[in-house]
Amino acid sequence: MNLDEAQRKKISDWIAQGLKLSDIQSRLNSELGLRLTYMEVRLLVDDLKLTPKDTERTKPVASALAAPSAPTAAAQTADRKPSQKPAVPGGVSLSVDQVTRAGAMVSGKVIFSDGNQADWYLDQMGRLGLAPQQPGYRPPAADVQQFQAALDNELARMGL
Repeated sequence: MNLDEAQRKKISDWIAQGLKLSDIQSRLNSELGLRLTYMEVRLLVDDLKLTPKDTERTKPVASALAAPSAPTAAAQTADRKPSQKPAVPGGVSLSVDQVTRAGAMVSGKVIFSDGNQADWYLDQMGRLGLAPQQPGYRPPAADVQQFQAALDNELARMGL
């Protein structure tokens, strides 16, 4: 894409202002009459050797389903394991990791109604993965439904 110096300067200013690529895409269309896809904007910014500012991510809050009592600050930083017993007798207990598992967007732990535990994660493609601590374990179908509903609620609460 051939841009003149004034257009390059505008894009550099937008990056300096901390605009997201989607905002830059909109401004390119409205102010400069350039209709570009999001990927084209990413490549354009890269070609101009510009780096968008990272917005500080909010820290995830412990799940309301995890434990009935609030964990202490020392417990949050020292131990990533959720409560050993489900918060609801016969129910599913879910927690979100403070430090996300490598290769995942978000991860955590789940305790099923029968007391078996598993690590869960959502990868970059939005696929849900479950890694039980007991090899070959398959949670009951009702627990899977509860887990998915609890995970949907937790992710919505976190803004994901």
